[in-house]
Amino acid sequence: MFDRLEATEQRYDELTAEMARPETSGDYGRLQSMAKDRASIEDVVLLYRAWTGNGKAIAEARAVLGDSDPEMSALAKEELERLTVERGQIEEKLKRALVPKDPRDERDVIVEIRAGTGGDEAALFAANLYRMYSRYADRRKWTIEVLSANEIGIGGIKEVVFEVHGRGAYSRLKYESGAHRVQRVPATEAQGRIHTSTATVAVLPAVEEVEIDIAEGDLKIDIFHSGGAGGQNVNKVATAVRMTHKPTGIVVVCQDERSQLKNRNKAMAALRAKLLYQKQSEQADEISGARKQQVGSGERSDKIRTYNFPQDRLTDHRIGLTVHNLPRIMDGELDDVIDAVSANIQAQELEESVAEGASR
Repeated sequence: MFDRLEATEQRYDELTAEMARPETSGDYGRLQSMAKDRASIEDVVLLYRAWTGNGKAIAEARAVLGDSDPEMSALAKEELERLTVERGQIEEKLKRALVPKDPRDERDVIVEIRAGTGGDEAALFAANLYRMYSRYADRRKWTIEVLSANEIGIGGIKEVVFEVHGRGAYSRLKYESGAHRVQRVPATEAQGRIHTSTATVAVLPAVEEVEIDIAEGDLKIDIFHSGGAGGQNVNKVATAVRMTHKPTGIVVVCQDERSQLKNRNKAMAALRAKLLYQKQSEQADEISGARKQQVGSGERSDKIRTYNFPQDRLTDHRIGLTVHNLPRIMDGELDDVIDAVSANIQAQELEESVAEGASR
């Protein structure tokens, strides 16, 4: 690991020196590329330098421990204790920083929420999840664009697809994919019995146009009247777009905008995301198989997380995390949960990376 850190620091210094050369500063494209490369390793280099500086300070404090002056020796002991704690903190940060970065982490995302098992209660829970992620986006100053929504009359959602625009959206939301289970007494339950329902969440990174080339002849595009809310114009004018990718059978519907062109552009963005996901997936047959790998079947037993309202408890089954205060979480205060899940999964990735390096 330390050989890798030394090599990274050397690369950082080489880039810094090269960027300072007059012939480089005149080449904007090259300069921009080098600045991006340097920025990508800067955090690791700064942590490594803090670690080496801490090591030197520890050595100096140990040298003073045997000083004949009792006061100096006591001060050195106190400083050594502080530096030792600091070293552990720096090492933990270094370990996390060394986990290979997902190049898609800074991207926008397309999120699909679908009601699973549980009838109307599942649709109500899907609507709760949509509000939870919307409030989370608001807290992080992100924006949301709805691509399509299939609502039911009691305030539930059978399905909603929306795009989240904001720096780091994928890095924060990518581990939300899976089946979410709710246990509570539905508003429609007259006898106060607790029901269990599910909704599935899929998080797909937004895709640049150049990454996925879609031939015009591979598309079947249908234009129809929107059946959802949006005013008289939406319902009277055919603006909704259904886009079918004929080679894979993937279907995307977008009907939220009043403009047919805007709906078409949004549908194309969603289609690209699904095609890239399928391409990167081990399953290359059809999107249902690719989505099943991410969200599961939607059955009650196939879950990543449970929201238990009678006990005011959220449990993430992947890492054994239990937290309370569900109203706060459902209002979008998700950072504690997301941080815990991310840290646990990144720790697993680090262990795998170290094991792989040791086996070479």
